[in-house]
Amino acid sequence: MAHSEFEKRYVTAEAAVRAIKNGDRIFVGSGCGEPRHLIRALVATNDIWDAMIFQMLSFTLTEYLDDEDFINRFSVKLFFVPPAMQAAAFQGKIDYIPTYLSQIPMFFRSKQISLDVALVQISPPDRFGVASLGVSVDVTLEAIKNAKTVIAQVNPRMPRTHGDGFIRVEDIDYLVHWEEEINEDRREPQDENTCRRIAHYLKELIDDGSTLQVGYGKVSYALLKYIDNKNDLGIHTHMIADDFIPLFEKGIITNKSKSFMKDRAVATFCMGTRTAYDYIDNNIQFYFGTADFVNTPGIIGRNDSFVSISSALEVDLSGQVCSDYVGRQYFTGTGDQSNFIRGATLSKGGFSVIVIPSTAKNGTVSRIVPTLSAGAGVATLRADVNFVVTEYGIAQLKGKSIYQRVIELIQIAHPDFREELMAAAKEQQYIFSDQMPLPTEDLNFLESYKSRFKLKNGKYVAVRPLLPSDEIAYRNFFYSLKKETIFLRFFKSISIFSRKMAQEHWAEMDYRSFISLIGHVRNEGNKELMAIGTYAEVEKGWAEVAFVVREDFQSQGVAHYLLGELEKIARSNGYKGFVATVLPENEAMQHIFLSSYPNSKTIKNSGEIEIKMPFD
Repeated sequence: MAHSEFEKRYVTAEAAVRAIKNGDRIFVGSGCGEPRHLIRALVATNDIWDAMIFQMLSFTLTEYLDDEDFINRFSVKLFFVPPAMQAAAFQGKIDYIPTYLSQIPMFFRSKQISLDVALVQISPPDRFGVASLGVSVDVTLEAIKNAKTVIAQVNPRMPRTHGDGFIRVEDIDYLVHWEEEINEDRREPQDENTCRRIAHYLKELIDDGSTLQVGYGKVSYALLKYIDNKNDLGIHTHMIADDFIPLFEKGIITNKSKSFMKDRAVATFCMGTRTAYDYIDNNIQFYFGTADFVNTPGIIGRNDSFVSISSALEVDLSGQVCSDYVGRQYFTGTGDQSNFIRGATLSKGGFSVIVIPSTAKNGTVSRIVPTLSAGAGVATLRADVNFVVTEYGIAQLKGKSIYQRVIELIQIAHPDFREELMAAAKEQQYIFSDQMPLPTEDLNFLESYKSRFKLKNGKYVAVRPLLPSDEIAYRNFFYSLKKETIFLRFFKSISIFSRKMAQEHWAEMDYRSFISLIGHVRNEGNKELMAIGTYAEVEKGWAEVAFVVREDFQSQGVAHYLLGELEKIARSNGYKGFVATVLPENEAMQHIFLSSYPNSKTIKNSGEIEIKMPFD
């Protein structure tokens, strides 16, 4: 179409909305891409009645929800409830449609949601008559294709983005030139300490070269500024926000290691401020696609090492996740959380993480709950959940029994709520009635006890304190040992290592006078416990130390390393030395102790050797 031809399509907003009739079903562009000038003109037209408005994410309509005239003339249907709309949703002034965003384009194509009019916002067309949907491709493109009448606000402040969002003006019936700043999404600041601690654990899970999705939520985006020690991350997500931009500028996000759509950050829309809008403008690093492409599990799974990061309102002790509404109070929407989580399971080396502060309402309410609140929606099924991360640690649920999930989740709940969660779990018969209580203090100091070292065979061992959630792994470790190894450690033959025995071990630990460090290695995506070292106080200033290392990892320097790490912890807690009792035939352990502490004193007693090892 020649430039002069599409110039003829320019009209005023008032003239354009005259094409809308009573009873029309109207799609309105969403989020920061909504055409505010057209919306105002629509509302101001008093001869439109019984019209139905469909919108994915709404801002401007919030201004009219207390206007009785507006409520009488328009019925608002939202696929997502933003914070400003929560009260109106509770009062029944708007209607919420729970659905995956990736399914909305199909609703338009199939006429399940039939559209008469689409009100959208675009960038100015180029000399070829091609404009861009800018910050909102998502479901908007399909709405344009299926609406009988398309009205577009042409805004010079709309970024021109690459991807699926290019549209020819010959496909638009009315063009309305109106320049104004597009919507900005400024989120409330989150608690820095909580976000920093959650991010600390999250970073443990993310490897260099991973491709990330970050779900809609205040906390999930607030974590991004702490992801500062990674390299060559990629992005395949539903929304670009301001929080991503510093990671691009610092070279942390490069998209170079992506296996799918390499060198491009893939998203469906952008919500932020002018900072983000200027960065994505005509930036070939970004590809904005439709929601039914970007947010589909089969497409997501084509990204190797894909990490889905989503937020939640509540997680119950079985692993069910609520992220959209509790009772009759709507907080967000269904979104595509489940799609990204399922896409992560299809990814080679991929996994998903639910990030959630442990409490709400200034610490008075636990977000880890026995059962979801009455009326709460299940956004993600328990079978789909992999990791849950709070400021108190990481719970790994995938492949775990209800009993294991309960222990994992209570362990990362706020200390103030662990006892009542344990009591509720017993009442619901999720766990054994004789289950010993979990520690009720903040164990964040244990982070300084973690370390990592390289074995002689090239493998890496991660070392950390033994936790209650390690019970099954600990018992499996015991049964993997040979009889001779068990005898050298315990000085007797032991054939059974019961649940009670394992519980008694960790129940007595205070991580100061009594602590066990475990070493674990990756084996085909799983972590296997392969060594344990323990010290326990025997007299003031002295602690008894003992080790057991799985046979296939012996003579690799494991016990020697664990001994050094235990000494650091013991020194920090005021101990001046270790003592150990060793069988005469355990020459390897004797060598480790005597070579590490040349000033040791050795005493032989009735078939045993006692070694006293001062640190200085």
